[in-house]
Amino acid sequence: MPVYNKLVRDKIPQIIEQAGKTFTTRILEDDEYRKELRKKAFEELEEYMNAGDDEKALEELADVLEIIHALAECHGSSIERVEQIRAEKAEKRGGFKEKIFLVEVHDE
Repeated sequence: MPVYNKLVRDKIPQIIEQAGKTFTTRILEDDEYRKELRKKAFEELEEYMNAGDDEKALEELADVLEIIHALAECHGSSIERVEQIRAEKAEKRGGFKEKIFLVEVHDE
């Protein structure tokens, strides 16, 4: 019997049940939920880093984005607010489209 002890998507218990299996779950308290979301973010990002092709990478990025949506709500906000902050930072500091790699800065 595998033990997972990790945050899963909302429909996973239903999917497990439809497969004819039994399971144990519990509902997390808010502070534990935030902690587990952060752990899940690292897990999903690692899966993205290990993606072998573009399609798998996009699938993993979608998972990362789902976690970002949940984290925004967890912080009492929305993905729209996160996008607004992202756009403001891009306006002030730029994005990453120009592929600039900073090697060093010389103090003179």
